[in-house]
Amino acid sequence: MEITLNNGLKMPIMGLGVWRMEGKSIRDLLINAIKIGYRHFDCAADYQNEVEVGEALAEAFQSGLVKREDLFITTKLWNSDHGHVSEACKNSLEKLKLDYLDLYLVHFPVATKHTGVGTTGSALDDEGVLEIDTTISLETTWHAMEDLVSKGLVRSIGISNYDIFLTRDCLAYSKVKPAVNQIETHPYFQRDSLVKFCQKHGICVTSHTPLGGAAANTEWFGSVSCLDDPAIKALAEKYKKTVAQVVLRWGIQRNTVVIPKSSKLERLEENFKVFDFELTKEDMESIKNVDRKYRTNQPAKFWGVDLYA
Repeated sequence: MEITLNNGLKMPIMGLGVWRMEGKSIRDLLINAIKIGYRHFDCAADYQNEVEVGEALAEAFQSGLVKREDLFITTKLWNSDHGHVSEACKNSLEKLKLDYLDLYLVHFPVATKHTGVGTTGSALDDEGVLEIDTTISLETTWHAMEDLVSKGLVRSIGISNYDIFLTRDCLAYSKVKPAVNQIETHPYFQRDSLVKFCQKHGICVTSHTPLGGAAANTEWFGSVSCLDDPAIKALAEKYKKTVAQVVLRWGIQRNTVVIPKSSKLERLEENFKVFDFELTKEDMESIKNVDRKYRTNQPAKFWGVDLYA
């Protein structure tokens, strides 16, 4: 199942996020994911594992398991490289062992102090507050992203963690429209206005936290997971599916791309089995009613400043 982007290219509606995947386990996870049927992989320079992902992809190509053109590979520009977009993209391509990216995203709408291409540092001042670079505008960054398309380094470009105001601005100053806005959205943080705004203007929404972060965000940020919600648990029993499968199916039926993360083979298989059932309109509405406007991903913990305030 795919979504057609505003440039005519197709993006699988189910992907695998590689955040917090480490070391040698990445190879087995990616190879197994491809065997299960995953064709969309979501990476980022900041995840510090592009080299390992690249090695796994190269093995998959060389063994004949899959062809490059069969996969949709996304990675992201880190905050500290807004003034070095071309170099950062080429650095990611080299690590991933790829000639082109299917999608390159601006990871966060903020430029920070440059720490060296590909180092993805988040420099803090003496008070532990993120060193924000006020000399580089998001418009400047975007035009550099557009150059990557004309150079053939990337096929699509997009944004990530942009609100309605920033997305509107990007639409106004862009020559190449953003194909995707990747945001946190799940039953406890539905952001219906932002999702509908993007879709109205031809921007595909990808949910980078489709299960509400689950164990990962609970561990890092102490957040509550929508997977424990009684109403969603009841629906899982009704459809004889897991709670995660119901939540992913809800995301798909909103016409958003979902990229759940898992380091367990059984979870990879489980998350992919969401195309053999459909939630009724009434059940979609019941999930809509559990919205708490609750953000689980809180980078302020590391940056000393709440950029969402």
